[in-house]
Amino acid sequence: MAAAVAQGAAGNNSFKDKEKPMAVRASNILAARAVSDAIRTSLGPRGMDKMIQTPKGQTIITNDGNTMLKDMSVMHPAARMLVDLSAAQDVEAGDGTTSVVVIAGSLLGAAERLLAKGLHPTVISESFQRAAAASVEILHNMSRPINLSDRSTLLQAASTSLSSKIVSQHSGLLGPMAVDSVLKVCDPKTAENVDLRDIRIVKKVGGTIEDSEMVDGVVLNQPVIKSSGGPTRIEKARIGLIQFQLSPPPSQTWRTKSW
Repeated sequence: MAAAVAQGAAGNNSFKDKEKPMAVRASNILAARAVSDAIRTSLGPRGMDKMIQTPKGQTIITNDGNTMLKDMSVMHPAARMLVDLSAAQDVEAGDGTTSVVVIAGSLLGAAERLLAKGLHPTVISESFQRAAAASVEILHNMSRPINLSDRSTLLQAASTSLSSKIVSQHSGLLGPMAVDSVLKVCDPKTAENVDLRDIRIVKKVGGTIEDSEMVDGVVLNQPVIKSSGGPTRIEKARIGLIQFQLSPPPSQTWRTKSW
């Protein structure tokens, strides 16, 4: 009798040991798919915009997946990987930040169904890698190289990218600005990618999108102090770059200690 009870207890323990990894995998997939489903409705030209309040209290209206994911408080490690995936897509391609997260969520949903059928996670992972390699090969075969000197083709690519953004109706103005600004900071003969940190976007409150312009030079976002009698406009000025702070140092409070 005691042997039978011990055998039954051992069987229950082995069953629990098998159930625990399955529960962990299910929770990881559920958390990642929750992030994917949260931004799925913002995909495409008919996608809905989201109103987000940042931790600093700022309100943002956007349908850009990377912007939404950066301002979301995602704590789960598996869900956090989708945030990093969107950020990597934004750095590498500058577009498709929502699509890559939605595709990843769909693949996780397919993996969940395969796990329910009894397939091992390693087999599913290897199959996904083989499918990814085949997809890359198909995309390379159907792709067409673009010369950076072909401005009309670059404008079409920029307009296509802007068609799903909140400023899609202004693609005729913003598209040429985006193309020209990128061509200004890279060498078309040798460039394979561009560092977007070389392009600065200065936002001004009170204007409209039609007031936007591209400045081929340096924009200093510093107001002019007219009260001191300084000039407000100088033609053909010489600019000096000084590597130390010009503002006065903060006042220091000295404390004395009596013994």
